[in-house]
Amino acid sequence: MTVVSLTDLTARVAAQLQRAGAGEAMAMTTARGLVLAEAQGLGSHGLSRVAQYATHLKNGRANGQAVATVARRKGGALLIDAQEGLAFPACELAVAEAVIAARTQGVAFAGVANSHHCGVVVDHLRPAAAAGMVALGFANSPAAMPAAGGKHPIFGTNPVAAVFPRRHGDPLMIDLSLSEVARGKLMVAAKQGKPIPHGWALDAAGEPTTDPQAGLTGSMLPIGAMTSPKGAMLALVVELLVTALVGSQFGFEASSFFVDEGNRPRIGQAFIVIDPGALAGSDSYLDRVEVLVAEMLRDDGVRLPGARREALRRQAEAQGIDVPDTLLSAWAA
Repeated sequence: MTVVSLTDLTARVAAQLQRAGAGEAMAMTTARGLVLAEAQGLGSHGLSRVAQYATHLKNGRANGQAVATVARRKGGALLIDAQEGLAFPACELAVAEAVIAARTQGVAFAGVANSHHCGVVVDHLRPAAAAGMVALGFANSPAAMPAAGGKHPIFGTNPVAAVFPRRHGDPLMIDLSLSEVARGKLMVAAKQGKPIPHGWALDAAGEPTTDPQAGLTGSMLPIGAMTSPKGAMLALVVELLVTALVGSQFGFEASSFFVDEGNRPRIGQAFIVIDPGALAGSDSYLDRVEVLVAEMLRDDGVRLPGARREALRRQAEAQGIDVPDTLLSAWAA
């Protein structure tokens, strides 16, 4: 292992993506997102994705020369066209535009169409929190989960994220996949040759499996699927928010991210940004958040959402990240 600074690591990742066909701006924006995920201990959405993205660029599954644009605007509603490129520049544009719109409209909804895998959804919301805004994020992905009562994959793992700024201290950062676990965890387990717990996935025949490779070719189980259809219902809500509203493809229409060949996924993301000043008022909002935080922290075992990842990020910024020498050698080749 070699310790690499975040700045150096970002430059190395960007170079790999440019070599695969991404434009300079797309490569750098994407690299920052992947390195940020790795710095937070989220390896399934960090450096492990570099080879995948590079292959998709080389094989034409992502348009490396795409430039995201605002395709439509009406009041507080915005449509961003990712132009079939990597998702990070489009998501960055969507949130930036939504923050501007929310300042005048009070609330904004920015949808992203014709997109790709967007990484850690809550990280896209950081600029909204920095601007004192509350924000929500949603995304779909290639089919990985069945509908309630079904066996074949229809919905993606469809993450939901939220950020709530505080007067002092880090914002509350919530990010969860609607599958029992993120699909990237199966990818990591498969690479390591390790089994997965019962209840994470089904095989291609719709039967429970502890084999991560069988789960990747089968389907993920929604949150609480063993006892309730609630997770599948939430996945349906997200699927419709980021596809029917913004003109993106459903998860079952997109080829898996975990195969080299396939179509351009053209999936969607959506971001809602809310100005607290338009409602109870910014001071009232910030006061009430602290009342809730104080009540939560009365119990010793409570950890505020996002606290662990922020601590890891700061540590990585100060000390760098351990990167396998085999990976650095492969990038140098």
